[in-house]
Amino acid sequence: MTDFTMEKDTEGVATITWDVAGKSMNVMSFAGLRELDGLIDAALADPAVKGIVITSGKADSFAGGMDLNLLGRMKDTAGDDPAQSLFESVMQIHTLLRKVERAGMDPKTQKGGKPIAAVLPGTALGIGLELPLATHRIFAAANPRARIGFPEILVGIFPGAGGTTRLMRKLGAMAAAPFLLEGKLVAPERARSAGLIDEVCDDPLTAARDWVLAATDADLVKPWDRKGYRMPGGAPYHPSGYMTFVGASAMVNGRTKGALPAPKALLSAAYEGALVDFDTALRIEARWFTNILLNPSSGAMIRSLFVNKQALEKGAMRPENIPDRRISRLGVVGAGMMGAGIALVAARAGIDVVLIDRDQAAAERGRAHAETYLSDGVKRGKTTPAQRDATLARITPATDPAQLRDCDLVIEAVFEDMAVKTGILREIGAHIGKDCILATNTSTLPIGDLAQASTAPERFIGIHFFSPVERMALVEIIKGRETGVAALASALDFVRQIRKTPITVNDARFFYANRCIIPYINEGLRMVCEGTVLPLIDHAAEQLGFPVGPIRLTDETSIALAAQIARATRAAAGGADPENPADDLIFWMEEQGRLGRKAGAGFFDYDDKGKRQGYWSGLAARYPAAETQPALAEMQDRLILAQVLEAVRALEAGVLEDIREGDVGAVLGWGFAPWSGGPFSWIDITGPREVARRADRLAAQHGPRFACPPLLREMAGSGARFYDRFAAEPRSA
Repeated sequence: MTDFTMEKDTEGVATITWDVAGKSMNVMSFAGLRELDGLIDAALADPAVKGIVITSGKADSFAGGMDLNLLGRMKDTAGDDPAQSLFESVMQIHTLLRKVERAGMDPKTQKGGKPIAAVLPGTALGIGLELPLATHRIFAAANPRARIGFPEILVGIFPGAGGTTRLMRKLGAMAAAPFLLEGKLVAPERARSAGLIDEVCDDPLTAARDWVLAATDADLVKPWDRKGYRMPGGAPYHPSGYMTFVGASAMVNGRTKGALPAPKALLSAAYEGALVDFDTALRIEARWFTNILLNPSSGAMIRSLFVNKQALEKGAMRPENIPDRRISRLGVVGAGMMGAGIALVAARAGIDVVLIDRDQAAAERGRAHAETYLSDGVKRGKTTPAQRDATLARITPATDPAQLRDCDLVIEAVFEDMAVKTGILREIGAHIGKDCILATNTSTLPIGDLAQASTAPERFIGIHFFSPVERMALVEIIKGRETGVAALASALDFVRQIRKTPITVNDARFFYANRCIIPYINEGLRMVCEGTVLPLIDHAAEQLGFPVGPIRLTDETSIALAAQIARATRAAAGGADPENPADDLIFWMEEQGRLGRKAGAGFFDYDDKGKRQGYWSGLAARYPAAETQPALAEMQDRLILAQVLEAVRALEAGVLEDIREGDVGAVLGWGFAPWSGGPFSWIDITGPREVARRADRLAAQHGPRFACPPLLREMAGSGARFYDRFAAEPRSA
């Protein structure tokens, strides 16, 4: 079985076709690289070949990048000197792509080479763009669904097969930054206007062949190989280039707070590479790429954000032997922000939606939310007017629950109150068909209690969306005690249909995500009560890699909601918890009318447009700053262990059945330090013995909430790691 094949025509054009069998999108392997290397050598050595076209056998894509599973295996089999071994492997790729780029030309005269063009039928990502960038001209099909770019930074690495060096020299630091540092992906026409590719046309293969046959020696020499080349925007030693690189460094550190290693390594490779000749720059890029591959963060991010995420999206936790069930008609009851968001994402996936609320005006407002969002997408070029109108046509606002009778799935999304939800669920149950799955979008209320309002608890399930629904990738599916496998399979099929990532958990108070988020918020609020200044708390979290600190997160999610959860938790526990002063702080803020961002006042002050104006100074009257502020490391340990220990307890209790879901859910659901890959990966990186030691120290200083869970204690004693013990076999409830 081969990944690359070559055919020669009578005009002297050799067409190399990349087509990996059994995959919907090509991915590069080292076997494939060797095949490509051999074909390039053969074509360059063949006097009958005048030029080469490299294309894909896939109708809608060129390539999805490197096989990221292979990168993990490269590290595992790197031998006694892994750095040298990995560096040499990366340099083999650079050598091949440089061979493509030089195409057999004389190194002194830069003549006599054979033109090589790339043809992209569709999506080209990662090395699927690095290879075309090494060719002499890139032709893309006019495929609006295609995406072109470098997403590597999003999974903890960066373009290390020449993409960083070539794009920097092709576009300059300023223009290359969004693609390299943000992982921006664009459609072909926008890629052409940005300078990533050269031509977009309806028949790129014919256009590429014509160009190859007409190309001259001058067409083959890359700008950086020409005498007198200057980097667009200026090199680092040029005044304008200096400011660009300083600005890029400030931007990266402002966004990541220094917590993510890959952006820093990319910047180093780009900066240092811009000071030297092209071939030396490739070696510098390879060294920094090797550095990142050896960093445990990259392996954890690839595992969680690529391997595990893909596995969950493809149904790793779906019950077997249950036929796939696509949802054709969805009912959503409750047209507030959550219900409207659910209706929007379902309609965008081609599902007809009936959006129910108590009065028509409220239902219409829910549809209007979708219209506003889609119209903004039209302005930004993310969608077309026709696509917007087609999506809106699928949403029917209504008040009559009888319209739910033909739905395959109905999701209740009303106010988070047990009495309100159970009343609505009973009303829905009277109108839906016997095969309809009934779901609740609750974030905290036990599914088992809500299921009592259903006449068929085996067809009742929790589907917890995160806000805002249209942006958040995670959906938490909660199984009740009586939830059947058909309901679970249907819920997972629906989440896949709307192109989101599911995790499946068992019923328990706060499920998994909120079970871990609430201790994080509470720990930050406890620090406020101890006299820690607010900026220090949020900045400590941000420097750990969390996108939002606990104080700001409380404002964003609503202090009113926090007060509601605190009261419900106290009621369930049979009274107040004297060990949790965070509740008293929340209740006091509620009394002051400072209910969070939506109310225009919380731990922050806000202007009329809802923009943060700084932390509220009035808090100091009740909670004055302590004379001595805590050490940064101490605060960070408290903030991260508050979540990590709860994740371990969720696994112990059977709320989580698989650590993959725990890690993916944490990163996608609330932004748990993405560099770590999630709480279980963080424990593995830090070491269970060290985590247990820190837990013991915090428990002695701050109380039993930091008590080391028995499972972690056991693993600390044995030296085992979570992904050694639990990755192969999912943990059953």
